[in-house]
Amino acid sequence: MKIQDILQLPSMPACSPSYPRGPYRFVNREYMVIRYETDPAALREAVPEPLEPNPDGLVLYEWIKMPDSSGFGDYTESGVVIPCFYRGEPINFTSQMYLDDESPISGGREIWGFPKKYAQPVLKTHSDTLTGTLHYAGQMVAMGTMGYKHQPAPGGIEATAQAMSKTQCNLKIIPDVDGSLKICQLVAYNLTDVEIKGSWISPARLQLFAHVNAPVADLPVRQAVGGQHFIGDFTLPYGRVLFDYLA
Repeated sequence: MKIQDILQLPSMPACSPSYPRGPYRFVNREYMVIRYETDPAALREAVPEPLEPNPDGLVLYEWIKMPDSSGFGDYTESGVVIPCFYRGEPINFTSQMYLDDESPISGGREIWGFPKKYAQPVLKTHSDTLTGTLHYAGQMVAMGTMGYKHQPAPGGIEATAQAMSKTQCNLKIIPDVDGSLKICQLVAYNLTDVEIKGSWISPARLQLFAHVNAPVADLPVRQAVGGQHFIGDFTLPYGRVLFDYLA
């Protein structure tokens, strides 16, 4: 294998790259997002400096079904997103993510620093209820439910599209060959070409269960505020370094 060929590879392993080059387009990506109130002290512990957690103690617990993802395939994801501020700018910090597909686990961690781990999330409509579950190592760690399309979301699809265009960030940590930190950054990105096809709200409920390797319950549910269900198309571009801890 020639050097110039090696330098053109999009990812490892060289004989069969885990994912191709981006950007990455997602079609009919379906979300269930349950907003809830948690313990402010636990929230502060979960948010890395220099980010500041929202003063209302709010957390977004998400299930996302992605049936058509260029380069990554068909998979489902679940995890914790925390509304924060970075130097006064509203920003969403992705704290935990669990999914069932190796390709986006590798790509998400290596490119943007998404905190992805392998698990078994499911998002399904059961009769009149939109239901999300998450199992890790054979045990349920999260279950969320909301009414199915009770009413249009406030502001309609335009407001949802604007919310999805908000800056989001991850804590990217990659060690060097000697175990020391090679990369330690906050990586920011903004979804582009956002097209929302429908957006609805309803009452919601969320249960989180303690698990050492999927600690979503470390941000306990004090009160579920409500649920939002929406479907849309998005492009995930490459990211940018928001803050470099090693600089």
